[in-house]
Amino acid sequence: MTDRLRAALLIAPALAVFLAFFLVPLGQLAVAGGAGGYAAILAEPRYLRSLGSTLLVAAATTAITLVVATAVGLFLARARFRGRATLLALLTLPLAFPGVVVGYLVIMLAGRQGLVAEVSMALGGERIVFAYSLAGLLLGYVYFSIPRTLLTVMAAAEKLDPRLEEAARSLGASSFGVLRDVLLPGLAPALTAAGAICFATATGAFGTAFALASRIDVLPMVIYTEFTLQANLAVAAALSFILGLATWAVLALARGASGGAAA
Repeated sequence: MTDRLRAALLIAPALAVFLAFFLVPLGQLAVAGGAGGYAAILAEPRYLRSLGSTLLVAAATTAITLVVATAVGLFLARARFRGRATLLALLTLPLAFPGVVVGYLVIMLAGRQGLVAEVSMALGGERIVFAYSLAGLLLGYVYFSIPRTLLTVMAAAEKLDPRLEEAARSLGASSFGVLRDVLLPGLAPALTAAGAICFATATGAFGTAFALASRIDVLPMVIYTEFTLQANLAVAAALSFILGLATWAVLALARGASGGAAA
């Protein structure tokens, strides 16, 4: 058996799965939109606004998640103290929750009968409710995204050579200088990959949006409405293809920026 034939036999199952579950359905999705579906998206401002809102929420989720997860991840990767394992388990607890449960938790916190509303009323002020707004959706996405990013940052931070930090400090670098010139460059590939996955997850998250996005339009909810309630299959297919294309573009850019380290 020649090497080429052996390679072809090994790659054939993966190629079959790729064609059956990715390339063919994606091609059908793109065609199902038709010229009418894509034209309707361009003609209807609501669709474009929902796309903008989706990308805005995903970008904000990614930025907040990276800042929080980097700070906490560096601390947990360097520090050893009693209760560290328990704290890490609590921080990664959202991994066990589906998106709709995360949305329900946000409602319990900031909904009409939530903790924030009850406390604000008890203090003599107005009932503060933001669970169903852009802020509530952003909170749910960040809560859902931090554990994955945190674990990625910790894994990358534990591989950094601590002698580089010691050398920088011995040369007079401040804590901020060490963070800027040593830690962040060392973590850059992991942060890029984690940020890309975080962005992709936020753009397509449905369960959390289903529970919280009653006052704003995000693309997963618009697609669901067009498909199930309006039976507008062409627009739903076109929106789905555009959403997938935008997410793929971000992942491709992240992979290029990280030198191929991003998924």
